[in-house]
Order: sequence, then structure tokens, then C-alpha cells
Amino acid sequence: MRSTKKKKFEVALMKITYLIFFLFLENLYGATISKDEPKIDEQHILINVLLDGLHEDAHMGDFKSYFNRYSTDAIFLGTDKTERWTIDEFKIYAKPAFEDGHGWTYKVVERNIEGDNETYWFDEILFNKKLGHCRGTGVIQLINDEWKISHYALTMLVPNAIASDVGAQTQKADMYNK
Repeated sequence: MRSTKKKKFEVALMKITYLIFFLFLENLYGATISKDEPKIDEQHILINVLLDGLHEDAHMGDFKSYFNRYSTDAIFLGTDKTERWTIDEFKIYAKPAFEDGHGWTYKVVERNIEGDNETYWFDEILFNKKLGHCRGTGVIQLINDEWKISHYALTMLVPNAIASDVGAQTQKADMYNK
């Protein structure tokens, strides 16, 4: 139990160190570039920390920290067509997965962030041992000076070469579940 807390502390310390380092680079880099060249955006850094933390919390099974990253009125869309949950409904679904201290593991392969001011949206390619490559998409809003996820959707990525087979299997499964 102590090693888990120590690891979480070390991960948090590492993220803070990275944030300070990037802010230092932003100030250093910003002082030497022309106005036409893009600067490192502090909001992108904070949003990356939020999302990386979300995936780390899920991996570590930290229910409280994981769900504190969402807004109180957030919506989560899972991979099944029936999985459209308010954040409170999602907590009920997720609680058993977190009870053993493991949650679920998705490794970030790639992430894109767009937006400005108080609303950003993102898409990320993730890898999960059971599901393979997936895509997470979502909306992040600045609420009371804190970035919160207000919408998250997880989808499985299906290669075009097998899409018709997967579609046929999906239709077959839908018939059985009526």
C-alpha cells in the first residue's frame, strides 16, 4: 500500500517537474522567437497533464482522483452503443473495476488538442491489450480555474480491411440482444 502512495507521489512530482521545465522552456524560447512562430501553449501542457493523469489514475485504480478530473455534469460514452452515462452513472459502472486497485490501462500513442480560452477538444489514439488501438475524444472546459473533462468518448478503431466483417458481427450481436 505504501509503495502505491509513494509511486503516485513520484508520478505527481515528475509531472510537476515536467510542467516547470516546459514553462521554463516556454519563457526561454518565447524570448528568442519571432511573433510569427508558435510558442508552447501553457494550456496545452495543463491539458496534457490532466489527460495523462486520467489514464494514470485508471491504471493505478485511483477512483477518487480519476473522477475528480471530470466536471459534475460530464458525459462518458463507452465502446458499446448502450454506454452513454452521466458521470454519476459512469461511477457506478466503473466502481467494481477500481475496487481491486487496478482500473484499466490505456497507453497514449498520439494526442491532438485544439481550442482556446475556456474550451478545448482533443482526440487521442490509445492502446489497450484487450481491445487494441482505440480512440478517445472529448471536450475539456475551464471551470472555477481548473480544467475538467466534460465529455469523453471511447471508440474502438476498426481497420477498413475488416470493417464489413465487424459490421456483420455487430448486426448479429444486436439481433441476439433484442
